[in-house]
Amino acid sequence: MTTPASPPLVGCDFTSSPTRRKPIVLATGHAVQERVVLERLHKLDSLADFGHWLGSPTPWIGGFDVPFGLPRELVEHLGWPTDWRDCMRHYAGLSREEIRRTFAAFCDARPAGQKFAHRRFDRLAGSSSSMKWVNPPVAYMLHAAVPLLLAAGVHLPGLHDGDPQRVALEAYPGLLARELIGRRSYKNDDRSKQTPERLIARKDVVTALEAGRTRLGLRLKVSHAQRDALVEDASGDALDAVLCLMQAAWAWRQGAPRYGLPVGLDPLEGWIVSA
Repeated sequence: MTTPASPPLVGCDFTSSPTRRKPIVLATGHAVQERVVLERLHKLDSLADFGHWLGSPTPWIGGFDVPFGLPRELVEHLGWPTDWRDCMRHYAGLSREEIRRTFAAFCDARPAGQKFAHRRFDRLAGSSSSMKWVNPPVAYMLHAAVPLLLAAGVHLPGLHDGDPQRVALEAYPGLLARELIGRRSYKNDDRSKQTPERLIARKDVVTALEAGRTRLGLRLKVSHAQRDALVEDASGDALDAVLCLMQAAWAWRQGAPRYGLPVGLDPLEGWIVSA
């Protein structure tokens, strides 16, 4: 009996202000059993293009490197709605400057070392608080991406029911990268910091993915040209998209309706797939 292939899979490295120089990168592919085949890397240089892609009726399961929720502690402190959709609607109605001022005031009132509120799984996954507006500006990423996901009618397991043929999951490439190479840095947008050591680290990540040396139990299949493209992209955006693709493949193997997400996830905060 032939094992069926997965539906189309997507890994997304997202930026809240995409440009031609710094685009949103999509890694598309499919999986058969434990093998994940990278088919193509797409680049989208505007949020409008990203929204158009999301709205296409083509089925997919995607891992998106963008937070899907805010910390419950923050939301309750601010008196915002604790229903996820209502909270996201309120959040989308704010400007980035209003977000920065509100979150900065929250941080200023807290003791050193405890400035940011965190979601339950942030420390488990090693992810930044989704209220951070710099280094990285994940609060702005949430602000840009989630309204587009909602407008496109996609399904966000554990958070929002939508089209079951287009399943969006929060992914985090750093979680998988650290499993493969520890705390070694493998990327930087600053050209002066795009060192030989980071190049070697990217090679090591790709080699480990091809060999299946992760707890996900998956092996990456790429062509020689694709391998070169992943290694040569010193920003790490293409490689991050592929790491998210691997997490999406793991979610597909776990299956609907939860795609590997824990039963007890907070329906306001969400969860990073495979954390």
